[in-house]
Amino acid sequence: MGKSIVQQVEKLIAPVIDEFGLELVDIEYVKEGAQWYLRIFIDKESGVDIDDCANVSRVVGEILDQKDPITQAYTLEVSSPGLERPLKKEQDFERFQGELVRVITKEVFQGYKEFTGYLVGLIDDEIVLEYEDEKIAIPRSLVDKANLTYEF
Repeated sequence: MGKSIVQQVEKLIAPVIDEFGLELVDIEYVKEGAQWYLRIFIDKESGVDIDDCANVSRVVGEILDQKDPITQAYTLEVSSPGLERPLKKEQDFERFQGELVRVITKEVFQGYKEFTGYLVGLIDDEIVLEYEDEKIAIPRSLVDKANLTYEF
């Protein structure tokens, strides 16, 4: 059910977010405790601010109220993807080449389920990282999550 709702919401709101000059990074529809949350993550080259989030929240809220793709009560949250932004689209893997990323696989791959390294890119549907002084190519079909990460 959640995946279908995410797809419906994306179809409804993507054009509006584009009109704002923003990028739709991700949508989550999750239940935490007894409450459902619809989380929309937006970004732009210079970073989003509170006004961007408020404007998108207002307009998206109106669209969702009119089209009503979600039958149960939920809380709408609009925010930046944060420092550890997810990498999902092909453009993400191009844009963030050279950045430190963390990849978590669905199953053990070459002895591990988690890899942190510098993103070389997406090549032949494999996420290629500089990992422990060598390149590793992780099939995208095995990836559960990929996101930017930072060492503190």
